[in-house]
Amino acid sequence: MAAARLNTTLRRVFRAPVYLYRWKCGWLLGHRFLLLINTGRRTGLRRYTVLEIMEYRKDGPEAVVMSAFGPNADWLRNIETTPNPEVVIGSQSFIAAHRFLDEEEAVRVVTGYEQRNWFIAPILRCGFSHFLGWRYNGSTGARRRLVNQLPLIAFRKAIRSTSAGSEIRPPSRSLPFRSLRTISRQTPAPTIPLRREPGSKRVRGGTLAAATSGLPIR
Repeated sequence: MAAARLNTTLRRVFRAPVYLYRWKCGWLLGHRFLLLINTGRRTGLRRYTVLEIMEYRKDGPEAVVMSAFGPNADWLRNIETTPNPEVVIGSQSFIAAHRFLDEEEAVRVVTGYEQRNWFIAPILRCGFSHFLGWRYNGSTGARRRLVNQLPLIAFRKAIRSTSAGSEIRPPSRSLPFRSLRTISRQTPAPTIPLRREPGSKRVRGGTLAAATSGLPIR
């Protein structure tokens, strides 16, 4: 019962930053957190989840987070059912693709995360121990056990592509000069009616090119 109350309290604490994003103040959280906007796999409703960024990579950009409630976390199951959620980091938002980190990469991320936050190492170990259900001591073996129990997921801006795998590009607004010249050679000029000038023979019709070039029209 006490554990259930603690989990409820933690969920409320983690949900508090959602209001900062709703108030357009997500920039205050910088690259420390992200807002994941996903679709409920059962209800189809939009869900909002704030996750701590364990490692932010400017190339992409790409943000690595941990599923503290394991592979059965609601948000993780939601994006597996409905991929390409919306991600908000600071003041930028994008449609994201996600991937699971392998063991070696995940261990490196956890190691770097602990090194950058060495001053709160006891708090981190206590928190990891709570989510894992066993005492986490920060050793290499413990880190490997951690990443196999709590998956790490990386979010990166999704690339829209066609079925053939090539990137979708907007249609060109204008044709190159060579294409226009080719079209003008292959496309016959439209036929237009011509009026009979006084004192000349009756003209039944002709083409715009012939009329403007001064050639006789038959």
